[in-house]
Amino acid sequence: MSIKLNILGAVALLSLSACGSDPKPSAEFPTNQWQFSDNQDAPYLLAAGDTIEVVVHTAPELSRALTVAPDGRITMPYSKPITAAARTTAEVKAALMVALSSELKDPDLDVIPTEFASQRIFVGGEVTTPGMVELPGQIDPLQAVIMAGGFTDDARTKQVMVIRRLPGGDVRTVVFDLKDGIFDPQYATWLPLRRFDVVYVPRSKIADQNQFVQQYIRNALPVEFSLFYDLRSQ
Repeated sequence: MSIKLNILGAVALLSLSACGSDPKPSAEFPTNQWQFSDNQDAPYLLAAGDTIEVVVHTAPELSRALTVAPDGRITMPYSKPITAAARTTAEVKAALMVALSSELKDPDLDVIPTEFASQRIFVGGEVTTPGMVELPGQIDPLQAVIMAGGFTDDARTKQVMVIRRLPGGDVRTVVFDLKDGIFDPQYATWLPLRRFDVVYVPRSKIADQNQFVQQYIRNALPVEFSLFYDLRSQ
């Protein structure tokens, strides 16, 4: 009897393992809408504060460690400042090879990232503790809000904004509906969050109206508003 139960238990365990390793998309678990469901992360983009090692194989004396300056550029001998921020190491390598080609016949080099600036985003607006939040890994806007203490009572959860600076300096904004869920195909290219993203939770319309009443009506009355209301209601 025990052998039979053990066999049945093993079969059940294998069934659960199979389900866990290959979940089927559903309304509650839309796995096909997650941008990195294939475990392929987007190329890493350098940012101010990152350190790279430039190894020039044909001219070792030019090899050196460089830190991306606050303006997003790096400087090498025999080269004008080159933009490194919002670029991959491959793009920086190509730019350096072009820049050094006027001095070197064969500017064979490699660009290796060695140190990374803080991986942080900013969460502001109607959250409990607005401010900078360290990225623990791949997270979405809802997880970022939770890390910032969650929504306040005045939060407009259906119109949470994410602001991102794209390569080239362009700034784009997208609005997420965190009340009904963020797993929507149109947001796929915005997930997960990247460092320096801004997540902003606006104030609800009701809260705005309450603020207006408090600022322009209640504070302008000669008597306490609640007392005025109580007298009128009697």
